[in-house]
Amino acid sequence: MPNYRRLHISGVTYFITQVTYQRQPWLCSDIGRTALRAALGHVRKNYPFSIDAFVLLPDHFHTLWTLPAGDSNLSMRMLLIKRFVTKYYGHQLGLDVAISRSRKKRKERNLWQRRFWEHLIRDDVDFANHCDYIHYNPVRHQLCESPQQWAFSSVHRFIHQNIYPLDWGNGEVQFVSDIWDV
Repeated sequence: MPNYRRLHISGVTYFITQVTYQRQPWLCSDIGRTALRAALGHVRKNYPFSIDAFVLLPDHFHTLWTLPAGDSNLSMRMLLIKRFVTKYYGHQLGLDVAISRSRKKRKERNLWQRRFWEHLIRDDVDFANHCDYIHYNPVRHQLCESPQQWAFSSVHRFIHQNIYPLDWGNGEVQFVSDIWDV
């Protein structure tokens, strides 16, 4: 079993990707959205963080979170969010996906992949590139033709706050670095 290591730096911003178990497409359902929204709100009460950007796709989400100064526990936040969704909404989703012996042994359910992917944001350019990646992701997955057509994204907030122009992402988005490999 690999020994996964995560950086523990307080007050920094992370790009995070969390995928559903076997890429089951339940996240954009009414129950999935309600569950994730409730979990984020619940966890943020005891473990605050700011959500700088977010996109919800059927089988995964991407987000940028900034942790408060003096707090570096990103993994606890993800654990509690996944646990909350599973405990309070898992039965309502009614997913009929077989659970492996390994998952049964660990008493895991069939909603989330075990691990999440994170990347420490290094600077303003890295932050901007990851915001663009997040907001353009539904187009990349061919779920819509422009980012503004995707309802489950913070792109609408970015446009409203004049961070992006009204037509942002209607053409191909150019990145300073090759972030598509993320």
